[in-house]
Amino acid sequence: MEIDAWVWWLIVAVGLGIPLVLTAMPEFGMFSAGAVGGAIVAALGGGVVAQVLVFVVVSVALIAVVRPIATRHRAGRPQFASGVDALKGRQAVVLERVDGSGGRIKLAGEIWSARALDADMAFEVGQQVDVVEIEGATAVVM
Repeated sequence: MEIDAWVWWLIVAVGLGIPLVLTAMPEFGMFSAGAVGGAIVAALGGGVVAQVLVFVVVSVALIAVVRPIATRHRAGRPQFASGVDALKGRQAVVLERVDGSGGRIKLAGEIWSARALDADMAFEVGQQVDVVEIEGATAVVM
C-alpha cells in the first residue's frame, strides 16, 4: 500500500499544527499552511521540487507578511491596568481640605488620604481633583 504525496503533506501540516496549539507560536501555523500548499501541488500532479518550492514560498511569505502585522497589533493593544495603577488618572471628590500636607478624598467609592501634587495648592471640600499618582496609601492629586 503506497500513500500519495499529498497525504504525506497533510500529515506534515497536522504535525506542524500540534506545536501551534501547544505553544501558541503562530509560526508553526504558517509552516502548516505551507504544507497544505505543498499538498495541493502534489494533488495537482506537481513534482517533488515544485511541492517543496511551494511549501517554502508560502511559509516564508506568511512569516514575512503576517508576523509583522501580528506583532504590530499585539504592541498596539492597550494594557489592562489593575490595582492602584487603575486609579491613576481618575477623578475624586475632596472630603476634607487637601493641601501639601494631607487631606481626604473619595476615590472609586473609597475614602483615601491624599495630598496635593504642588505643596502650594489647596483643594476645598466638594472640589473635583484628578489623581496623578498613588504613593502607598496616599493619593497624590491636582
